[in-house]
Amino acid sequence: MEKIRIGKEETRYEIKGIRPVSLNVMQVVFIGPVPVAWGDITIYTEDGTEATTLTGYDTVYRDDGQTVYLSNDGSMYQAPETPDGPGEPPEPYVPTLEELQVDKRREVAAECERLIYAGINVALTDGSVEHYALTIEDQLNLFGKLSQITAGATQLEYHADGQPCRYYSAVDMQTIIQAAMWHVSYHTTYCNALNMWIAGCQTVEEVQEIFYGADVPKQYRSEVLDAYLVQIAAKIGVGEDGTPIAE
Repeated sequence: MEKIRIGKEETRYEIKGIRPVSLNVMQVVFIGPVPVAWGDITIYTEDGTEATTLTGYDTVYRDDGQTVYLSNDGSMYQAPETPDGPGEPPEPYVPTLEELQVDKRREVAAECERLIYAGINVALTDGSVEHYALTIEDQLNLFGKLSQITAGATQLEYHADGQPCRYYSAVDMQTIIQAAMWHVSYHTTYCNALNMWIAGCQTVEEVQEIFYGADVPKQYRSEVLDAYLVQIAAKIGVGEDGTPIAE
């Protein structure tokens, strides 16, 4: 095998071959160790006879491991630019179970808030039905009326959505407040049960099946939610099992 020596080094490196690949670039294929520094290249034949010395090839044009390309004009290899055009689309990100649970809790919380704020329809003593929004401010205003009722007020100022402020009887105001409290409490309790259900999921598929309005499995229902569900069933005229209640 041919060997080469770099500069004034004593080490001789075994090579498979050395040849020019262009006017200014020389290819050297090594069998074993590869030099870490470059300079004049002295070539030895298989019997150890010094054959020739190549000068000026001291710049690494390209390093392919055991094959090294050296240039004598300081040039270095530049990878060709990738042509413009659509490439392979990136792989879609697959969220973890924990990430899906967080997203699902946010989803149901947002829907719970939306439904609470949307408000309620309330039938008053005169037979009319009026709608009342239940934003946080509305809730505070309504629940603040309780102190007026407790103090003995018989007329209380308030207004339905889109209507001017007017006086309500204590009976009507108490009806509105009770309906509002029930509405807020029910949705808060139901949302809490959904969160318990989400936390109990063991697979991505289980989480994906949950939505606001779904029937919560029994193991995730609180006794408070069960009581609300009984009240709802009675209002619509069905029993706990969903069968109609006989008149």
